[in-house]
Amino acid sequence: MRFIDAEPGLVVVEMPVAPGAFNASGNLHGGAIATLVDVAAGSVAARTSSFRPGENTLVTADLHVRYLGRPKGNVVRAEARVMRAGRQLIVVEIRVVDDLGNVIAFADFSAMLVPRREPLPQSQGDARMPDL
Repeated sequence: MRFIDAEPGLVVVEMPVAPGAFNASGNLHGGAIATLVDVAAGSVAARTSSFRPGENTLVTADLHVRYLGRPKGNVVRAEARVMRAGRQLIVVEIRVVDDLGNVIAFADFSAMLVPRREPLPQSQGDARMPDL
């Protein structure tokens, strides 16, 4: 992935359409598109909010992707725009297009700004048992 543009309220991220990101049917995997959306949306939410690394945390609250077609070009681009930035909740809309101008997906995303918490302590229990 490569950041193409970043300005107040807008972030654009590109990703090549490459075999490493294809699904079993030879198309760009929906998870690859969702990851591109999450990176672009999380980046614009962080830039638009009062996010400060080390002081607070920005977490994805909701992500919905509507897949509209497969890319016909060699690159897909996520254009993420902030719709509303409140004190705690940032709402973003994202369009994913290929380099031929075809709309591949449309998504909406929200992130919450939360106080930083210390990581959970490492479990000293049996490594074969799940840490619940």
